[in-house]
Amino acid sequence: MQLLDLLIVDDSAAMRKILIRVLQKADIPIGSVYEAGDGIEALAMLKDNKVNLILSDINMPNMDGLQLLGQLRANEAWKAVPVIMITTEGSQAKVIEAVQLGATGYVRKPFTSDQIKEKFVDAGLI
Repeated sequence: MQLLDLLIVDDSAAMRKILIRVLQKADIPIGSVYEAGDGIEALAMLKDNKVNLILSDINMPNMDGLQLLGQLRANEAWKAVPVIMITTEGSQAKVIEAVQLGATGYVRKPFTSDQIKEKFVDAGLI
């Protein structure tokens, strides 16, 4: 089974660590995991690292997840990379906007390892 290189984008370092533990618990075949605190850091990280999937929070300072998604989809090198949005957003509007911008899927916080694994399956990664 191919190891997946991931980029986790969330302004909470604790949430990034939780997500890594959840991915391990879900038996996701993880290779390298890159972390970014906002969309600007994520874009900088992607310039030097190739990833199979991006997991991104929606609400972040500097550049939020929707702005990041727009940048990714406008860039030839990254437009095909699956992006799963992770959100506390109660608003359906933000989720709809993410899907319209090209998000592969979304998960609401708090989430379970099964919910995360299901998104990987839906994206055809495992």
